[in-house]
Amino acid sequence: MIPPLTPTFTLNNGISMPRVGLGTYMLSGTLGKLTMKQAIKLGYRLFDTATLYGNEQELGQCLAESGLSRQEFFITTKVWNSDQGYASTLRAFEISLKQLNLEYVDLYLIHWPVPGKRKDTWRALEKLYSDEKCRAIGVSNYYIPHIEELLSYAFIPPMVNQVEFSPFLFLPELLTYCKNHDILLQCYSPLTHGNRIYDSGIQSVAQSYQKTEAQVLLKWSLQHNTSVIPKASSKKHLEENITLFDFELSSSDMLRLDQLHENLHTDWDPSTVL
Repeated sequence: MIPPLTPTFTLNNGISMPRVGLGTYMLSGTLGKLTMKQAIKLGYRLFDTATLYGNEQELGQCLAESGLSRQEFFITTKVWNSDQGYASTLRAFEISLKQLNLEYVDLYLIHWPVPGKRKDTWRALEKLYSDEKCRAIGVSNYYIPHIEELLSYAFIPPMVNQVEFSPFLFLPELLTYCKNHDILLQCYSPLTHGNRIYDSGIQSVAQSYQKTEAQVLLKWSLQHNTSVIPKASSKKHLEENITLFDFELSSSDMLRLDQLHENLHTDWDPSTVL
């Protein structure tokens, strides 16, 4: 059964973005294309890629071969560290656009807060946004000090901040800060790369709702008013990860999951970046 298209958020510039999408890190080549095509068939419309992932071309091919209009998709990509800076970011964006075979992207992000390059890179994103090359701009792996710095010089505020976020890396201060500044927090690695998915606390909650552990983890993030972009490669997991809107976690279960925090970074730790 194909789930209905997922609900959306309205970003601070008025455009809509699906609440659930597919993270495409490590999805490349023939297998990556098969996974992305399956995701489209199952109702996914938000796809998150990056220069670093090396799969923009495959994603672009899947979009072109889907038979769906460009307007039905929400495509995110990111500028990598080695391309940051004003002119180099503009060049990197054009390469991404060519790889994707698109006329615009829906969201363009700074992938990492590179010291000494953040301001010039943001200026480039503002130009791309003003030139209507991307419908929204934002950042990834930015913690409060990085966003405070950005807001001190930004002419256009970020629409999205994409960070690692799960019950085991619960960041309520960052979540509240972004909410107060009308920046949507988007969660990558919400399933902890599988490192904590079978935690006894997660299993207990999952059993009580007759849902999978992954669905509970993703629902927890959604009920904190975030967007989620879990990665999956099997049809079963793709289906599970988008079938999240037929149940609600109770406030007591949400609090119970909040308390699993252990500062678990399964990717990078931006708090070390000045």
